[in-house]
Amino acid sequence: MSHRQILEALSGLLLGMFAAILSSTIVSNALPEIITELGGGQSAYTWVVTAALLSMTASTPLWGKLADLVSKKTLVQTALVIFIVGSLVAGMAQNPGMLITARVIQGLGAGGLTALAQIIMAAMISPRERGRYSGYLGATFAVATVGGPLVGGVITDTSWLGWRWCLYVGVPFALIALVVLQKTLKLPETKRKVKVDWAGASFITAAVSLLLIWVTFADDKFAWVSWQTYAMVGGALLLALVFLFVETKAAEPIIPLRLFRNRTITLASVASLFVGIAMFAGTIYFSQFFQLARNESPTMSGVLTIPMIGGLFVSSTVSGQIITKTGKWKAWLVAGGALLTAALGLLSSIRYDTPYWHIGVFMAIMGLGVGMMMQNLVLCTQNQVDPSDLGAASSVVTFFRSLGGAVGVSVLGSVMATRINRYAEDTIDSLSPQEQAAAAQSLGSGELPNMDLLPDGIRTWLESAYGHGIADIFLYVTPVAFIAVLATLFIKEVPLRTSGALAQAAESLSAAPVPVTAGATGEATGGAAEADTADANAPSRSGSASASAGGKGNGLTGPGK
Repeated sequence: MSHRQILEALSGLLLGMFAAILSSTIVSNALPEIITELGGGQSAYTWVVTAALLSMTASTPLWGKLADLVSKKTLVQTALVIFIVGSLVAGMAQNPGMLITARVIQGLGAGGLTALAQIIMAAMISPRERGRYSGYLGATFAVATVGGPLVGGVITDTSWLGWRWCLYVGVPFALIALVVLQKTLKLPETKRKVKVDWAGASFITAAVSLLLIWVTFADDKFAWVSWQTYAMVGGALLLALVFLFVETKAAEPIIPLRLFRNRTITLASVASLFVGIAMFAGTIYFSQFFQLARNESPTMSGVLTIPMIGGLFVSSTVSGQIITKTGKWKAWLVAGGALLTAALGLLSSIRYDTPYWHIGVFMAIMGLGVGMMMQNLVLCTQNQVDPSDLGAASSVVTFFRSLGGAVGVSVLGSVMATRINRYAEDTIDSLSPQEQAAAAQSLGSGELPNMDLLPDGIRTWLESAYGHGIADIFLYVTPVAFIAVLATLFIKEVPLRTSGALAQAAESLSAAPVPVTAGATGEATGGAAEADTADANAPSRSGSASASAGGKGNGLTGPGK
């Protein structure tokens, strides 16, 4: 495919990715107001984020496996339709429960879009050239991530629009993507018998869901060490063991366990798990920090996160271009992990009154680290699998990243709420007796506070507690990011292939050996004399060699011809 043909095919994918990313980022700065209006608390805030991550995580392996079995174009269009339905339902939400349910539907669609974009790119483009096009993916990610909070903040702050339009705004982009994909995405379809591992999909979904329900409610509805914890964790482990057993028996396992015999895939999955924890947990609470610890508007919260997105855009684009030129990718993974770890350590020192330029520098370093790791972990995995396993292998890495993000957001959301309450209780004596009564009522309500309605003294006291509590989250995920660095150190650098998955599959097919009788000559391969000495078996593409050689006395079409 020419550069123009690839760009035309990618245009619809990038539009779909843009819609999916926009749907999550445009809500981030509106969430404090959404949860306040719908009457939810910190638990609801966390679940609105976690629900989408949960459904995205659980469905990613299924999308990836289906991509190996059926039409990739049909799958990505199906994901877009699911995403549109989820967005419309979310915009009509009347309570936190309805919004969370809609986010589950959105997550299903977004999981398909993010997984299939990587898979289709790998099908068309060789690993060596993919860095060049990953830059476009990184640019789309950056634009949607920068534009989302800004647009979401403006929509939320505009009285005649309101936060519901934040959930509707991705629908037009998804509809356009549907039309564009229909016209531009043309991939050859492989006809094969489809055997979907529904049992495996069910057990892994149940295991992940039960685990996330536990980490969300632990320390809120019940203690970390309690009979509920033993029951849920034990149930999740049992379901995971059943899933592993089912995968060993399935004809088309949703996650082929043999993939983990490859050291690169195993280590990339481990690194993705910890990068997901650090990345999602580190970024999802920035909006709370700026709005609740610094009393910024939703619009300004979006503006203030630009340094991180700028770093991500620069590093993903530049690293992709250099990898395409040099073929070297491991150094970028290690450097990205080191930068991410350093940035999280620096962010753990921020407080509600920290100068913004300090925070901006720390966020930029974090963006640089994430940009170097996110795409390249998928790249090194795709480079080492057979074309028939491309979808499953790609989705495995994405699955672990999403799983890490979902678990990280859930656990650290609970921890953050506990830390904020502790800091607030420890410093409540700094308030006057009259203020202490009002402050205790605000703290005990369980709902996110509206800082504009609080007296100055109480607002400063609460901002300090939020600033310190959120900074602790960055401290806790710093060692997690360091584990990801250690995993990348042991990944072996393998030269990038120079052909895409579809081309590899065609080459494998054309190289399928056909038995040759004693009278065979090199004519079956175009009459090249050296064919006889190079290989006793002449290559054939689905019998075409036999047809072309018929009647030439080479023995390929049967005795006596």
